[in-house]
Amino acid sequence: MSPVVEQAVQARVVASSPSLETVPATLLYDRTDPFTVRMVFPPLATLEGTEVVWEFSRELLASGLSAPAGEGDVRVRPFGYGRTVVEFHAPEGTAMVHLRSADLVRFLDRSRSVVPEGREHLYLDLDSALAELLRDAR
Repeated sequence: MSPVVEQAVQARVVASSPSLETVPATLLYDRTDPFTVRMVFPPLATLEGTEVVWEFSRELLASGLSAPAGEGDVRVRPFGYGRTVVEFHAPEGTAMVHLRSADLVRFLDRSRSVVPEGREHLYLDLDSALAELLRDAR
């Protein structure tokens, strides 16, 4: 089984206008970074015209499916029937996207088949991480 889970999703961006714009995004989960989920927005979906990657915990995403979760830059909460809102907070402002909850559940299930919940620590390469920290400290 591949150590990486990648899933395309359609994100509906909440804007000040009454309509919601749909943009493509990709959810990524890599067994070598077992606590982290990445949500990637391609250049055409961003104001800057460059790819934007947000990183947050798999636990945050899972918790936010059933109740509001998160207090920092990324917050997740259920929204109506079959939708989940992910809020991205940055100094430039806040972006809110609606995602189909079923897509998130499918992604989380696939990530759990790669690394079961509660077993993330078994997939950490602490020696490499420590070596990188020490190299960066020089």
